[in-house]
Amino acid sequence: MSFRLSQRDKDIIAFINQFRAVDRDSLVDLFFKQLKSPVNACNSVMVRLYRLGLIERTQQYSPTVYLPVDAKIKKNSQKILHFLSILDIYKQMCTYSTLKQVIVEDKPTGRKGGIEPDLFCIFKGSPFWIEIQRNQYSEQKMQAKVNLYEEFFFSDEWKTLHWQPEDQSPLFPSVILITPVRYAVSSDYFRLIQVASIHELIEKYKSSVKQQRDGKPRASASSGGIKINLT
Repeated sequence: MSFRLSQRDKDIIAFINQFRAVDRDSLVDLFFKQLKSPVNACNSVMVRLYRLGLIERTQQYSPTVYLPVDAKIKKNSQKILHFLSILDIYKQMCTYSTLKQVIVEDKPTGRKGGIEPDLFCIFKGSPFWIEIQRNQYSEQKMQAKVNLYEEFFFSDEWKTLHWQPEDQSPLFPSVILITPVRYAVSSDYFRLIQVASIHELIEKYKSSVKQQRDGKPRASASSGGIKINLT
């Protein structure tokens, strides 16, 4: 059977392949929000793509979650919640700016045992690696994670990553820990930010800007001040 896909169909399939697990409501927000009946339109498109064998789905969650056809995760896997958490952070960031160079489960070292941030992106002109901690870990385990980033910093391999700007010096991304728990971890070599959400990150940035305008001393990165380029 022959069929033609619209550009929106292709964009939806590519988005699901990129993020691994995407819930129906997120698809409504990202691809159908401008329509008169966005939920109905989304449901119709997704049923059609599913019946064509171009996407998979799991109804273990409500609303339905869609997966790539070659998904290597089981339809009841906890890994789905992990990917939905990454998607949620992506959507939060999109409310403030268009993201560039988005990489889900980035593996910049190209080898096992290196850093594996959940998300890489360029946000408001600054590169970020984002770690989403859904569970609470020990301080030692979190510091070990930070140490891996420091090892990569000293390797200089990051200077040749494909997203590095051609017209200026290489940039080592700021690392954001998305966590409801504050860990006593730090680094002297790169900016490490701990927040519960991207919304909190933006509020901290606004507070830091207001302090500068009021002539107050700027908070340090370790104490929660945000000194990154978010303009």
